[in-house]
Amino acid sequence: METGAMSMFRVLSACVMLSLPAVSPSQAQQSTGHQHSMTDHAKHMAASQADARQLVSFPEPLRSHTLTNMRDHLLALGEIQEALARSQFDQAVDIAEQRLGMSSLKLHGAHEVAQFMPKGMQDAGTAMHRSASQFATITKDASVTGDLKPALAALAKVNQTCVACHAAYRLH
Repeated sequence: METGAMSMFRVLSACVMLSLPAVSPSQAQQSTGHQHSMTDHAKHMAASQADARQLVSFPEPLRSHTLTNMRDHLLALGEIQEALARSQFDQAVDIAEQRLGMSSLKLHGAHEVAQFMPKGMQDAGTAMHRSASQFATITKDASVTGDLKPALAALAKVNQTCVACHAAYRLH
């Protein structure tokens, strides 16, 4: 009896499959949001191969130093988010000011690197450091008021300055 039931199941499955409309691979990809976003991502990746960002040449020791600093900036942003999630406002303020804010310029060797940057890149870097210091000030207020929204908005501004610079420039 089970053999007959399995046989019947296979026949019904085949009938259902034959009655479905034919779908091309591209239609199948567009049928789900995830697949559609993957298609959009693939289009974005293809477009980015013709990189229109301004190429900026640094001497090798400064290039490596700058890339290391940028990776630390990303790490600092993550640590700030973790501190905010734990309501450790003072820690978030310290990370922002010491590693991203105006107080961090000497640590990053900003003066040495700036001479190799086009004016727009210098301005973008300054905007990032200023916005990080502004975030620190706003977050000090949040530690008193308990209102995290202004701090999160200020942190988003820091991130946006990073994205704007990386969208316009690339290191060689």
